[in-house]
Amino acid sequence: MGFTTPTPIQSQAIPEGLRGRDLLACAATGSGKTAAFLLPIIHQLVEGSRGTTKALVLAPTRELALQIREDFVGLARNTGLTAAAIHGGVAHGPQEKAFRQGVDLLVATPGRLLDHFDRDYARLAGLEYLVLDEADRMLDMGFLPDIRRLLRHIPTPKQTLFFSATMPPAIEKLSREILRNPAKITLQTRSAPAQGIAQWVYPVPAGLRGALLIELLQRGDIEDALVFTRTKHRADRVYKLLNKKGIAAERIHGNRSQPQRTKALADFKAGKCRVLVATDIAARGIDVESLGHVVNFDIPAAPDDYIHRVGRTARAEATGDAITLIAPEDEADLARIERTLGAKLPRVRLDGFAYDAVPAERLEVPRGERIAAIRAQKAVARGRAAAKAEKKAKDEAASSRPRRRRFGRGRRS
Repeated sequence: MGFTTPTPIQSQAIPEGLRGRDLLACAATGSGKTAAFLLPIIHQLVEGSRGTTKALVLAPTRELALQIREDFVGLARNTGLTAAAIHGGVAHGPQEKAFRQGVDLLVATPGRLLDHFDRDYARLAGLEYLVLDEADRMLDMGFLPDIRRLLRHIPTPKQTLFFSATMPPAIEKLSREILRNPAKITLQTRSAPAQGIAQWVYPVPAGLRGALLIELLQRGDIEDALVFTRTKHRADRVYKLLNKKGIAAERIHGNRSQPQRTKALADFKAGKCRVLVATDIAARGIDVESLGHVVNFDIPAAPDDYIHRVGRTARAEATGDAITLIAPEDEADLARIERTLGAKLPRVRLDGFAYDAVPAERLEVPRGERIAAIRAQKAVARGRAAAKAEKKAKDEAASSRPRRRRFGRGRRS
């Protein structure tokens, strides 16, 4: 699989995992945490009996669950061990089959796993190993109550491994509740990107962000990129803009079905498209080997989101570039990120770019205009509905009046 030497988190976590100790590990995104918890579990599963699910990994997103399963399949290729991913967006049938057959390892998102636990077949009585991966992201996404409910559905595992990129107080509290005398590994004391990431800021008027991104791609300054937007609608518009300009792009966000999201990521990994546009839902679920660039088309609202986004590049001690496009109104958000990083990010100006140009088209209609348009559409719809109701009432009134019988001339009544 391309491993030559273990990363720092792997060097420290694997021996503790093999000793059977509970583990609390905090390390940067992209540092190799997945192999750090999978390898000890695989080592112990190989020598055990089969036909019962003994390991469960909880992950915050579908993409991350699928990525962990893919890594497990690669690492356990010659062992005969089996794994399945349990997540939303797909049919329950194949997942039910995985429960009934008793695959060795399940990787699950909390919401879908709770759905299965409402059914009789979803019992994990033989569970021995539990992993919470990206625990801080699960907290951010509101999964903490679900995790507490899940823990009531499963037996107390003999080993629990707790991995997180950051360690906020709520996560520390949860770790104290579920871990027994854990080995503690802290490779970073505060949120920070990996060392191999070169970070740049491009100040640009908001309406010219799309044009600047296209210019960077067309000039070859960016070969391939994972581009992050704040909203699903922005992701769709950036995707359409890039393809309109002849730049092959795909997109991933919450309104896309799971098969669509899986295909988009597969096409990006295979080089069939240069750009993958995504929302933060995918920030911790995308693992692309040798990804050269991450672009923050929209600056994230929280510094931790920035760190998780840019952590998609420079993974496993590689190198990569993180580019953030900053409009004047984004400076306050950038200042918060720089305070978290403890450094001011270098500003870059692209030579020859028309910074004073008038945008050819707006990438997004301002919120006030969108609301006004929606209200106007609703008013028109109400007017049509009222006219239709009035016509219906008149027709009913006309049909209910008694008809006078008419006779032809020369006939008696």
